[in-house]
Amino acid sequence: MDDNNLTISDLIILIVEPSSVQAKIIQSRFQDAQVNSIQIAHNGAQAMALMADNPPDLVVSALYLPDMTGTELVQTMRNDSNMEKIPFMLISSETAFEQLDPIRQAGVVAILPKPFAFADLKRALFNTLDFINPSASDVEELDFNGFHVLVVDDSAMARKHIQRVLKKMGISSFQEAINGKEAIPLIENNFFDLIVTDYNMPEMDGGELTRYVREQSAQSSIPILMVTSENDNNRLAAVQQAGVSGICDKPFEPDTVKAYLKNIMADIDI
Repeated sequence: MDDNNLTISDLIILIVEPSSVQAKIIQSRFQDAQVNSIQIAHNGAQAMALMADNPPDLVVSALYLPDMTGTELVQTMRNDSNMEKIPFMLISSETAFEQLDPIRQAGVVAILPKPFAFADLKRALFNTLDFINPSASDVEELDFNGFHVLVVDDSAMARKHIQRVLKKMGISSFQEAINGKEAIPLIENNFFDLIVTDYNMPEMDGGELTRYVREQSAQSSIPILMVTSENDNNRLAAVQQAGVSGICDKPFEPDTVKAYLKNIMADIDI
């Protein structure tokens, strides 16, 4: 079926859950959301084998599997050219930042708790559809012809995921930097229409980069979208004061990003 016509009921989903009971519960919730085609794997190796034979539209995984973690599973997928573009969703009762941040960096459509609300599941499924094929009307509304974006993040997987989402919106020209220090000479020697930056980075973080752009750069008015898993409100408030155009949580959700970009583009009257 043409991706342009995909609906939730058309999605092929692979659930990776070691517990047979939990897998059936999750499967039932997805069926309630009108998902008709569901496969189940109970470990990472089985999931990889199923993906190799029949790539799903979405992988839904627990964090802790018998042979690997959900983080290792998505990282393995992102390093495989046949699986790297498959959307990934985590369902876990884990709340520790240090456990969830690596999976956010790898790029996921959603992180849902156990148990999860049905409304959150539906939102995650619509995010999946939007990731696979963004609304044509939205793409037309945001004309990014000739748009040049600088993506700054110390995670190569995060940079790739951010670019993948933005490419779905019609943006095709990118440059990358691993931190603010590396970004500065790029900003001084190139014109960018947008900077998308992480907050927590070594040597020079996103807050310091934002202050540099606003106070010292010749492109002081360039829109800056910060994409971060940072949850310290005081630190984020300081970043907002530094002059970011918007702050977007990781996971980097297509519908949220489109809303930010619409606001940013309206502000610069593109």
